[in-house]
Amino acid sequence: GALGGLWLGLWRRQEAAMAASEEDDDEEEELRRRFMAPPVSGLRELRRRRRELRSRMELLIMETQGEVCRALAALDPGAAFAVDTWERKEGGGGISCVLQDGEVFEKAGVNVSVVFGLLSEEAARQMRSRGKSLKAKDGKLPFCAMGVSSVIHPKNPHVPTMHFNYRYFEIEEADGTKQWWFGGGTDLTPTYLNEEDAVHFHKTLKEACDKHDLKLYPKYKKWCDDYFYIKHRGERRGIGGIFFDDVDSPSKEEVFQFVKSCAKAVVPCYIPIVKRHCHDSFTPEEKLWQQLRRGRYVEFNLVYDRGTKFGLLTPGSRIESILMSLPLTARWEYMHTPPQSSKEAEILEVLRNPKDWVH
Repeated sequence: GALGGLWLGLWRRQEAAMAASEEDDDEEEELRRRFMAPPVSGLRELRRRRRELRSRMELLIMETQGEVCRALAALDPGAAFAVDTWERKEGGGGISCVLQDGEVFEKAGVNVSVVFGLLSEEAARQMRSRGKSLKAKDGKLPFCAMGVSSVIHPKNPHVPTMHFNYRYFEIEEADGTKQWWFGGGTDLTPTYLNEEDAVHFHKTLKEACDKHDLKLYPKYKKWCDDYFYIKHRGERRGIGGIFFDDVDSPSKEEVFQFVKSCAKAVVPCYIPIVKRHCHDSFTPEEKLWQQLRRGRYVEFNLVYDRGTKFGLLTPGSRIESILMSLPLTARWEYMHTPPQSSKEAEILEVLRNPKDWVH
């Protein structure tokens, strides 16, 4: 009897192990369907360390990439995303998904990167200039950085350009303590002002922020207006949204949940706007204005954008992925000034004087 009971116990454990293994396989298959490519750290490794925040963040950025790519592809069925996986010899890699020359999108890129190794001296200097006290060991600072980043440039000038980025950073100091922080945001850059679109975009982001703290949206909306400022032009890059960086409180879990809410708001804040306008008629003059506004977009990204600068200063970083944010086409005309009281002048007024869109 005792021996029979032992065999029965072993058999049940084996059955339970087999069932768990099948569940694991089903879960892996489900995750693969949701992603555009296998994760940089490997699915098995992520599942093994699933309780660690680094793993949860990598799964979140992979899922966000998949969600956004599928939503964009559904609006532009004649085009397809090229999926390009790459490795960084210093550690890590990424997945770049780029759609070019579609019917709806001239260029849409959604990138994931997970990189680790030693921080370059220039990158460390850039961080210290933002008030980070980084204590290196023998001049070395091990780091891990991961994020999802996207810029979408539509063909139709009545559909705005949209950008979002959500990222996590971790640095190990000389005494073994780890500094960590999150950053990110979502912002809209229309060629022409449509108040209904602006209100929808900002309200959706405000709802995501309000789930966590009512103070976050006004704080991060202002930060966005201040950050995307083209100083040499005296105007913002677009009509804003939210932006934050170096966020490391109240706790790692609470900030992660906030970032997750923001990432989940990307599709609902933007896709309805694309659907509403992607078949609008437009004139050659309106297309020309779109090209000139894109020139401003390029100016901001190459002169001021912190992410672009950090990427260019990181050894082994992938230049094609960093400069994915640049449009396929843009234009710079000497001394171009739109007529007073024109639709073109209307958007410039808002770019020079940001508005409160939700009250």
